[in-house]
Amino acid sequence: MQIVALLRGVTPVGKNKIPKMSALVELLEQEGFQQVKSYIQSGNIILDTDLSHEEVSKKIHDVIKENIGANLSVIIKTKEDLKIALTENPFDDSYDYSRIHLVFTNDAIDEIKLEEVRHTMFFPEIFQEGTSCMYLFLPREAPKKKLNTNFLEKKLGITGTMRKANVIQHLFDMMDDAD
Repeated sequence: MQIVALLRGVTPVGKNKIPKMSALVELLEQEGFQQVKSYIQSGNIILDTDLSHEEVSKKIHDVIKENIGANLSVIIKTKEDLKIALTENPFDDSYDYSRIHLVFTNDAIDEIKLEEVRHTMFFPEIFQEGTSCMYLFLPREAPKKKLNTNFLEKKLGITGTMRKANVIQHLFDMMDDAD
């Protein structure tokens, strides 16, 4: 089965730095993952595995922690999850596509907590949720971003990671057609 692993918290410097994604690809191949490839330095990995999503997440986390020292959460999604996320995007062509962000989690979201976030005013930022992710529109003119991964994690009691819509589209296009 082909999956995408989205690493949460990769930073360009500091304790959660991944020096080279190509080195991580090699480490994951040495651990038995097949057809491993990465996309950009922010922690996007596509690979083939027979392990469950939970096992893949733990194994990738442990490989990174033991070999690189970064303590990163790993969000696992399938090509179908990405397809649903892209298809359900609630923002039409009147929105700047480069300002649309998707937040993914492995966790179940409590409906009461989600309802509270739905009724919070973020103007000019916009929050929407879908079947496989949450959508954020973060316009450039917003003086200070209220909507971000840390806010959603705290309010919803989840671990999540955010990607721009165009990154998710590119990951989707990189994945094989047959799962």
